[in-house]
Amino acid sequence: PLFWYNKTLNYKTFMVPGILVLLVTMITLFLSGMNIVREKEIGTLEQINVTPIKKHHFIIGKLFPFWVLGMGLLTIGLLLSKVIFNTPMLGNLGLLYAYTSVYILVILGMGLFISNFTDTQQQAMFISWFFVVIFILMSGLFTPIESMPEWAQIITEFNPIKYFVEVMRMVMLKGSGFMDILPQLLKTLLYAIIMNGLAVWSYKKTN
Repeated sequence: PLFWYNKTLNYKTFMVPGILVLLVTMITLFLSGMNIVREKEIGTLEQINVTPIKKHHFIIGKLFPFWVLGMGLLTIGLLLSKVIFNTPMLGNLGLLYAYTSVYILVILGMGLFISNFTDTQQQAMFISWFFVVIFILMSGLFTPIESMPEWAQIITEFNPIKYFVEVMRMVMLKGSGFMDILPQLLKTLLYAIIMNGLAVWSYKKTN
């Protein structure tokens, strides 16, 4: 047998890109999921609701700080993966950042959508954790998607984390270019539009 992208079969080379996905996903999802709920608990959301601000302006204002935080987390993770684990980075890092900028919008939209339907931070945390565990286990990070039952493989097509794991490994280990990750990028972009549309739609300015 000939191993193309991990000749020494070092598991760290294969796992570190996926761990970066978990880092970005879990922190941004939990923070955005508890964001609006925190406003509800301390009573400041009512003060925001009486202002003439539009719903989409409110959502953008909530998204942007966590989007910046997610990009910062990716930067720190890439630096640590190179310095500590010597993970190869064969592809274009700009392409990786471009994809991540779209992917974080998916996760933030999901978190805000959850927070719109919860009343306490504990509820938001439990619901976010429930979904993120399912997404992670079915993302191909720990077990190959090809070895899953056929019905499970179909379900993974709706899993945004799966596409991020694929793109991270393709760009970092294979040196894939824009056309190689275009299918994953288009699906993630569609996911971002849907989730943020739902977040805007589900946010009510009146109780």
